[in-house]
Amino acid sequence: MTVTTLDQLQPGQMAKIVRIDGFDGIASRLREMGFVPGQSVQFLRSAPLGDPLKCSVQGSRIAVRCGEARRVLIEPIAEPALVS
Repeated sequence: MTVTTLDQLQPGQMAKIVRIDGFDGIASRLREMGFVPGQSVQFLRSAPLGDPLKCSVQGSRIAVRCGEARRVLIEPIAEPALVS
């Protein structure tokens, strides 16, 4: 799978968190909010002007700025194939 950042997901798409870039206050706060390696995250939608982004992680809905979302490295989870 390809590693990308949280801000690159499409609405409704899910991913597995690989890591959080950095060791500063923002990175710590992201970890405290539930963005930890191994957890699943779903991108729900973005605000009308594109920032912030609304995500679901560990059962909570969280809004993060695009700059913060770029620090969350993820592996998108493949969408299940439709069976006809």
